[in-house]
Amino acid sequence: MTLTEAINMINPAFQDSGNIEKWADLGCGSGLYTSALAEILSDGSEIYSIDKDNQTLPIVNPGIKTEFIQHDFSKGLPKHIENLDGILMANSLHYILDKKQLLRKLKLKMKPKGRFVIIEYDTQRANSWVPYPISFVELKELFATLGYPKTEKIAQRKSVYRNDVMYTAIAEY
Repeated sequence: MTLTEAINMINPAFQDSGNIEKWADLGCGSGLYTSALAEILSDGSEIYSIDKDNQTLPIVNPGIKTEFIQHDFSKGLPKHIENLDGILMANSLHYILDKKQLLRKLKLKMKPKGRFVIIEYDTQRANSWVPYPISFVELKELFATLGYPKTEKIAQRKSVYRNDVMYTAIAEY
């Protein structure tokens, strides 16, 4: 996926933004979505890029403060990360078996109106790369049980793997 494609997948979640915000990119990998966030967020914003494997992230917008943290987010977030405006999980939630428990923990690290942006495969078929899949319908139900009245699909695209569709959803109050 290119940077432009990544931006297109998440940009609809930021249409009303323009404020300085603090985000976490969980399971950031090579930093593609960290870079996409940095292109979208206003100067002065902060991004915590978190991955269990050590990463060397690309240089992003110099107006955005980015910090890479080597950490297994499945156990929650480091103590110093709090008051987040949002959490981005691009192809990382499908590695979590107990999604509800993790999302409850993560919700505590956000501002009262914090939002989740989730990118996943719209499938229920597990495989070695997607061990615990979550379809959009299941994601919407999950966030409803966590008290999020609004979860909507904001983008989708065909995956380069198999014939699956990837979706982007936003869960917000």
